[in-house]
Amino acid sequence: MSEHTDILKQLNSSEPAELREAAFAAGQMKVAEAIPLLAKHIQSSNLGVQEAADRALRQIGGDAVVQAVIPLLRSDDAPLRNISMDILREVGAHDLQALIDLLHDDDPDIRIFMSDILGTSDNRIAVAPLCEALLKDPEVNVRYQAAVSLGTLGFSEAADCLNKAMKDEEWVQFSVIEALAKIGVDSSVNALARALDTSSDLVCSMIVEALGEMGNIKAVSVLMKRLDSSPGPLRNKIVKAIVQILGGKSLNLLVDKERDKFRLYLLAALEDEDEDIQDAAVLGLGYVGGEKASAELMRLAATLDADRDHERLLAIVQSIASIGFNPAIAEVVRTGDEYSVRIAVEAILHMEDKAAVQLLIDEFWSKNRDEQRAIIHALAETADEEAREFFLDVLDRHKDGNVLKSALYFLGERIKSVESGDRLFALLEHPYDDVKEAALDACIALEDPHMVERFRDYHNSPDPLQRMMAVYALGKLGVDENLEILTAALEDEVPDIRKIALESLFQGCSAEFDRLSLVVPRLHDENREVRLALVDLIGGCVSEDVESHLIEALQDSDDWVVVRAIEALGKRASKAGVTRLIELLESESPLVRLKSAEALGEIGGKMAFRALLALLDHEDPELQQAAQEAAEKIRQNEGEGE
Repeated sequence: MSEHTDILKQLNSSEPAELREAAFAAGQMKVAEAIPLLAKHIQSSNLGVQEAADRALRQIGGDAVVQAVIPLLRSDDAPLRNISMDILREVGAHDLQALIDLLHDDDPDIRIFMSDILGTSDNRIAVAPLCEALLKDPEVNVRYQAAVSLGTLGFSEAADCLNKAMKDEEWVQFSVIEALAKIGVDSSVNALARALDTSSDLVCSMIVEALGEMGNIKAVSVLMKRLDSSPGPLRNKIVKAIVQILGGKSLNLLVDKERDKFRLYLLAALEDEDEDIQDAAVLGLGYVGGEKASAELMRLAATLDADRDHERLLAIVQSIASIGFNPAIAEVVRTGDEYSVRIAVEAILHMEDKAAVQLLIDEFWSKNRDEQRAIIHALAETADEEAREFFLDVLDRHKDGNVLKSALYFLGERIKSVESGDRLFALLEHPYDDVKEAALDACIALEDPHMVERFRDYHNSPDPLQRMMAVYALGKLGVDENLEILTAALEDEVPDIRKIALESLFQGCSAEFDRLSLVVPRLHDENREVRLALVDLIGGCVSEDVESHLIEALQDSDDWVVVRAIEALGKRASKAGVTRLIELLESESPLVRLKSAEALGEIGGKMAFRALLALLDHEDPELQQAAQEAAEKIRQNEGEGE
């Protein structure tokens, strides 16, 4: 208790530093006797003292704090009132009755404050008094705040009084509507719907938005009935609400007459300035649209910026695709500007419609390069084998690399046209590297024995690029069947070919890997990049037999090869590498030292832990830090070691 006495004495000091210290201690120790003094100090002109007293009162809490702070709400000092409000929002529930009683205070401001604070109480007891304030208080701002707080509380018991309050003046109606939307009970749907008949256009607009957010299907029939009699802006909001409630697919459940009428309203909503309304109309038209809808969606899409409006544009394309191919889309493809054509083609890409595919084939050669790129990309994904001659014609006639790549993809990977093998193979000699790569992938995709023989012949070519393609392709087409050639490629004079041969031979590296003896001599390859590639491949192999070769790689003359080997040993938690890793903590390379420390932390064990502890006073602060983190990792995982 002497401590409490000292704190109370210190709270009477005139020194700000002492006051802050005492307030902090009072809060920590929850000194209830300090509450009156702390309430006094939140009125201090010293911001530090004020904040300390504020914090302490929140920490102490209880009904005494509530009763001490309430009188401050009557202050003429607005900042002080705001602080008091914040405190009561946090601790007011400790004496809820005191707050409820003040809902009948003569001062309307106090009643507003209490209505606000009760909304943060998260207590059903607050519902009844707030409902009484909502329905009976003479001050409109009290009623407004009571509705806001009932919505914040979110208890369904408030729905009845909120429904009744829909007959109040417009300012209160705003908060009532928002509250009902948050609570979302069935009875509120009817109350809101009835209010549509007697409310202003602005309130009706809010009601419609609330019904849409509530998502209750009961509201649909009410909203549908109001479409004909509502002015344009409100009608568009109703359209949005109906789409929100039903979603897209459920619009198809409407009877034919309703669906046809609703389609017209959706088309009108596309003209609204509100993008959210437009987006709802776009979604709805994707399910109930037709040729007219396709045309209007295309018109809207043409006004959007491909970068800024990317998500909206994707939604429109999806809706156009959902409607399907029709004359409106065909007309755009034939006569539209480049931007519109590309949008229409993107939609066709998702349609899988034979008539659309034929149209794109028919129009291809009349279009500019960018349009052709879009068209052939779509065709490569949607056309079937009947389009083979068209794609071969493209290979013969076209010069654009992107167009050629799409044709190669279709003939090779999509339909595996073995009979087109000669044409595909010929493009391995194309001047563009990306076309060569596409042709290589296409040839491999055919999985044709004759193609295998061609690549075997390529392996003997004096052209390094042809040999490289051969090694890559034969690795994809069957390592075991082409093992002799792939092994010979490990001795090729071109380092990149040796790397590709390594990658091929490492395919299927499992616990029983039987090609290790073929590749490990490359650990001494004259080319650093080859050694790096091999260490990466060994590190990713699950076979335990590779660990000795990773340890061997720690002797490499190149720091980066050593670092890759260290990282691989760390990931594998290889105990076999610990001794050498400890030695590398003394490496001349700072990077090697750091990576070794990190790897030892991953591997763990007594030896690693002791070696790391020895570095905690190292002259290199970075190594010190790395060693500390690694040792801490071992400590957390293993205690003090094994």
